[in-house]
Amino acid sequence: MAYQPLEVGGVDDYPVKVGSMLLTLVDPHRGFERAYNRWYERDHYYGGCMVGPHLFAGSRWVATRELKDLRWAAEDGAGPAVAEPGDAGSYVGIYWVEKGKHKEHFDDWARPQVAALYGDGRGFAERTHVHTVLFDHLGASYRDDDPVPVDLALDHGYDGIVALWLDARGDRTAADLLADLNRDHLPALLKGSSIEIASAWAPSPGEEEVRLKQPMPLGSLPGGAGRLVQLFFLHGDVRDALPALRAYSDAVAAAGLADTRLAAPFFRTVVGTDTYVDEIW
Repeated sequence: MAYQPLEVGGVDDYPVKVGSMLLTLVDPHRGFERAYNRWYERDHYYGGCMVGPHLFAGSRWVATRELKDLRWAAEDGAGPAVAEPGDAGSYVGIYWVEKGKHKEHFDDWARPQVAALYGDGRGFAERTHVHTVLFDHLGASYRDDDPVPVDLALDHGYDGIVALWLDARGDRTAADLLADLNRDHLPALLKGSSIEIASAWAPSPGEEEVRLKQPMPLGSLPGGAGRLVQLFFLHGDVRDALPALRAYSDAVAAAGLADTRLAAPFFRTVVGTDTYVDEIW
């Protein structure tokens, strides 16, 4: 059907769509927390990301010491860890790139831009990347009939997110696992909860090779064909949503579908302030 901007549409009716994501989980070094927070949001957030072509939304989120203590992962320790140790990673930056424009942004602009910024002395040496990876969008499930589209999620002003890294068991791909979750587990999780969006992502092809060319170590590996990352967007206190999400991840494991590599809640940062900086350790 042709695009009809004069008609009220739903989540699928508008042409701007997210196609890929940059997720960067980082720790500032102790003693540099405030400097890092200000450098990132006042320089790098814009100069290294937002001013680039086809990147149309971004957001920053923070894990306080309390939220780090509420993380969980598979107890058997099998499979590659996302955060090592499990409480590594205080700040996560998340960015949407327009569908079909992955190469134009990341290959043609972002990688040369980051190299140029570092060459001009605009990097930040006192930080450690815990898990910085590019992902392809697989889909989104919604709680409501007329929801905030995932394409608008970073601009909507959600209070918190929970990031969940899953590794499918057996020979399931991330897409296979998502199909199982959409059928058997996600509807019950979302119904009546504070979670409005459950978005799904898989590592972009070639991520392991690309990271070798970066000017700094980027942390843990992206994961294989069975790696699925879900970002849950919610209003209210993110801590209140964790029991249901823990039950969800436990049920997924009990069904033999996947193992949790990391489940991590975050608050939204308060832009322009140093809120939470003194609470991350």
